[in-house]
Amino acid sequence: MPMPTPEGWWPLVFGRLSIDALPFYSAIATAAASLVVAGALAVAVLLTWLGRWGWLWREWLTSLDHKRIGIMYVVLSMVMLSRGVIEGSMMRAQQAVAFDNPGYLPPEHFAQLFSTHGSIMIFFMAMPFLTGIINFALPLQLGARDVSFPLLNSISLWLTAGGAGLMMVSLVIGKFSTGGWSGYPPYTDAVFNPGVGPDYWIFAVTLGSLASTMTGINVAVTIYKRRCGGMNPFRMPLFCWTSLCTSILMIFAMPPLTVATALLALDRYVGTHFFTNDGGGNMMNYANLFWLFGHPEVYILILPAFGVYSQVISNFSSKILYGYDALIVATMCIAVLSFTVWVHHFFTMGQGADLNAAFGIATMTIGIPTGVKIFDWILTMFRGRVRFAVPMLYALAFMVLFVVGGLTGILLANPAIDFQVHNSVFLVAHFHNMLIPGLLYGMLAAYTYWFPKAFGFRLDEWWGRVSFGCWVAGFCLAFLPLYPLGLMGMPRRTQEFFEPAYLPFTIVAGVGALFLLAALASLFVQLVVSVRRRQELAVPAGDPWNGRTLEWSIPCPAPEYNFAVLPIVASRDAFHAFKAEGTAYPAHRFYSDIEMPRNSMTGVVIGLSLAAASFGLVWWIWWLAILGVAGAVGALVARSFVRDTTRIVPADEVRRRDEAWLALVRSLPRAGREAEATPANRGLAEPAGI
Repeated sequence: MPMPTPEGWWPLVFGRLSIDALPFYSAIATAAASLVVAGALAVAVLLTWLGRWGWLWREWLTSLDHKRIGIMYVVLSMVMLSRGVIEGSMMRAQQAVAFDNPGYLPPEHFAQLFSTHGSIMIFFMAMPFLTGIINFALPLQLGARDVSFPLLNSISLWLTAGGAGLMMVSLVIGKFSTGGWSGYPPYTDAVFNPGVGPDYWIFAVTLGSLASTMTGINVAVTIYKRRCGGMNPFRMPLFCWTSLCTSILMIFAMPPLTVATALLALDRYVGTHFFTNDGGGNMMNYANLFWLFGHPEVYILILPAFGVYSQVISNFSSKILYGYDALIVATMCIAVLSFTVWVHHFFTMGQGADLNAAFGIATMTIGIPTGVKIFDWILTMFRGRVRFAVPMLYALAFMVLFVVGGLTGILLANPAIDFQVHNSVFLVAHFHNMLIPGLLYGMLAAYTYWFPKAFGFRLDEWWGRVSFGCWVAGFCLAFLPLYPLGLMGMPRRTQEFFEPAYLPFTIVAGVGALFLLAALASLFVQLVVSVRRRQELAVPAGDPWNGRTLEWSIPCPAPEYNFAVLPIVASRDAFHAFKAEGTAYPAHRFYSDIEMPRNSMTGVVIGLSLAAASFGLVWWIWWLAILGVAGAVGALVARSFVRDTTRIVPADEVRRRDEAWLALVRSLPRAGREAEATPANRGLAEPAGI
């Protein structure tokens, strides 16, 4: 019987995977892949050396605690932020030396970078960051013990992690798509690009979009069903309202993206012609599906940050939020109008002037509720006792820079202007002008603001200010010069140019990229310094910012069950009212047993199985794809037979922990606003405010 040849068994086992998939086509790609592999190995070795694998599995990876899931989302986001900022800086550096010069990045590598940068920053930095913040803070603000569907929450996290993992693997094995973050055909169809890059993009984005759809359902049901006693919708903090609108957008906006990627996958794998004009399809169908997701997605990213700014500005102005009802109405208007403007993303693609005019007017209209928010935030600060803590600094920078980006958006809403600057770096400037101050600054403000509630100590103030300064300076230098460049006609996605007038602006943008790298580095330095000073920065009493909402009424870090006794509220800014009444830290409470979800490995197995299945589909390793899908289905079936899904925290344990904390609170000194950033701040603020 003849032995099977390598040509016979290799495709059966490894599909189209070969030695050529390793990133040896460029020294930069090799170095980047080596860094990723070395980093993963270093983490594995460290965990093994410390003997922490079991602890990591029990306490974190399988946890259904909404706070720990939120923290893991943010950790994932920070990892992807690091890659996204580095890749963006590499592109700015390439363009800084690209005048009549091929530079250090070949065209195909440059095209991969702008595709991975956009995909990572939208789907695997921004979405996990805001989802993590919502996961962490929302139940605490609602006076709830958890989200409505803790297991679904875990599955969403691990699907997101699986998609992010595919993005990281694509750096090591194979090449990524060159079709941009939007994945337009024909740049991603099988004829134009038969390689694995578009497939990596399709399956990573699909996993992320499924996760976000499930998150939207979970958040909406939590807000509808898990509010504490007395908290009617118009007593909820603004962050809860923006989270509700965000969740509704996720529910209705993510499915068009999932459909678009599924149909694109069928075009590539089965030979259908949904988006190939010569086969009876229409590429514009893809554009409509993608942007039917894509423009609501902009507000999925922005609305949670609006909620964060509402909380931060009110808190650090020591005032009730001005125009609360108007802010709610503005948020709901933005959510509705976000579905009416998607065609402005392809004004130049051939639809008639009447249609362009209708969508241009709708786009201008959506600026009105955003302007309402800006004025309400300014009026909240008016005559307030404003404290310039790091979260407040991000809020102030946002208001200035976001208005600039919004005004350029009004310009682009005019189809006649859009025709002139379309596909120029003017659009790059506008997009980053909205999302860096709008989304990133908001998430960094939230990270700084709620960090004590997660870990029990504040972040170092001085390094926070350094990082803030670098983020603002870096943004202004890296992206504001792109406005004049766009008006001068410089196309986006330009690897090399031959117009000498562009050069001064690209050099300034390159300097801005250095500041952004410094901002990222100082963010991690701040974390390291804060961990080393954690005893000095500890705020065990739970209220380091003289907070106004319910999450500040419990210890730092928050206990697994959040509230020893579920609160009953009678007004907005409930904790502020409790402090004013002298009932914030009651001496006697009635305690009862608390039911909490047990840990589950289901989410981990489903996420990793579908990531493995996706990797198998990318490389045509069919046995792996089948095994991965079977593993995910098997995990769901096995979970359906599990009956012991909850555990009880006894009332005596709750009483012991809560009374120990209350005794600690009574023993601590109160800290005034002048001591907020000093070691005297132990989390017990002096009641103050309007």
